[in-house]
Amino acid sequence: MQFAIQGRFQRVLLALALAGASAGLLAWASVPTPDPSEEKPGGDTTVFEVGLNAFSFPAANLDEAGRTKFAIGNSFFRRNWVEAPSSTAARDGLGPLFIARSCGGCHTQDGRGAPPNTFKHGLSDEQPIALLFRLSVMGADGKPFPEPTYGDQFTNSSVQDVKPEGKVRIRYTELPGKFADGTPYSLRQPSYQFTNLNYGPMQPHTMVSPRIAQQMPGVGFLDTISEADILANVQQQAGRSDAIRGMVNRVYDPFAGKEVIGRFGWKANTGSLAHQSAAAFNGDIGITSEHFPAENCSPKQKNCLAAPRGGVNSGPEIDNRTLDQVIHYEATLAVAARRNYNDIDVRRGQALFAQAQCAVCHRPSYTTDGTSPFPALRDQKIYPYTDMLLHDMGKGLADNRPDGLANGQQWRTQPLWGLGLVPDVNDHSFLLHDGRARNTLEAILWHGGEADAARQQVLKMPKADRDALVKFVNSL
Repeated sequence: MQFAIQGRFQRVLLALALAGASAGLLAWASVPTPDPSEEKPGGDTTVFEVGLNAFSFPAANLDEAGRTKFAIGNSFFRRNWVEAPSSTAARDGLGPLFIARSCGGCHTQDGRGAPPNTFKHGLSDEQPIALLFRLSVMGADGKPFPEPTYGDQFTNSSVQDVKPEGKVRIRYTELPGKFADGTPYSLRQPSYQFTNLNYGPMQPHTMVSPRIAQQMPGVGFLDTISEADILANVQQQAGRSDAIRGMVNRVYDPFAGKEVIGRFGWKANTGSLAHQSAAAFNGDIGITSEHFPAENCSPKQKNCLAAPRGGVNSGPEIDNRTLDQVIHYEATLAVAARRNYNDIDVRRGQALFAQAQCAVCHRPSYTTDGTSPFPALRDQKIYPYTDMLLHDMGKGLADNRPDGLANGQQWRTQPLWGLGLVPDVNDHSFLLHDGRARNTLEAILWHGGEADAARQQVLKMPKADRDALVKFVNSL
């Protein structure tokens, strides 16, 4: 409770203890007055926007030169790349295998993806774009390596004269349950099948991990959280008497040229925004760069290996300058202000969030230092609601696929800022690593493992408290 339950929250818990209140009853008089800085989760970068474009504004404190670079990076983030050879030399090199034709193809309006058959007019066999699938098999030495035929990521699109790897079929099973007050709920469990495989069968016992595209605002700030703060989270949790025990992933970052703490991806498997961006260009769009120079073609994919390449004089298909402009764009996307942060129900929900220990993993705030390469992000108090650590989330959410130090039941704590604006921007409310949760409450109910005690508290809450908790999370 060292991070979240301080000051006013301590008074909330004291009032609860004195009153002998249960987990589902929070006295109205105990609701804290929020810190005014909470309205601006991105500090001075924050914009007061809602609606379709809420995730797409530049940081409010970005200077003129920064805004120019932002606009250039935006164009390369959103516009489609094309097949080589092409007269559009700055944008050719798509594929040969790919998932999307642009970064914006997965991060629509800089927002969050969804499984293809959960859109209002989608078909159950529509192919995923914003949902990718990591693949690996276990070696004799006990370490995972890419599936020999299809590599480390399944791709269902391709350029002409190259066969796509195949198709994905998604099905759901409903899992019914009840809250303590008798109110029913249902969670949906996804299953995946790979069909129309064009390069032969996958190896038996291939491990599969679905990963949905996350919203972009705030990613630059995640790079500014100091390693000392992240390791302090580990230390604080190690001293707790309950099951919460976060750990860092450690990965090799080609931009840093060394092993660093993992920060990005659902399992914290990339070490910086630059690392994450270049890897996504390569794996999702088929665009090579200085640190990712090889196309994602396995030795068995002969037509993929023989396909034309983009780039100047057989060099990288995205040069360092252009990649830097895209990274600048991503890093300086503004975090939108909270809505209704002073609403009485939101404030009650915030106190319940702390009481249920949600704020231990979803650490509310940090203060950035002055070392960021992006001046707009320096010396800001931010509210991302994450500890940046891996946690065992139980068998229900397990993908059973190791990724670096992360085991098959561990996931990085998801930042919560912007969550309530996803319906505005992307016209859906699907959450978690594979989009299985149809709303915020379902996402909470999927929490297990280290978070099971928090989940049990929510199951015992009366409807008014559940609604207040959800209203708080959706205000972020």
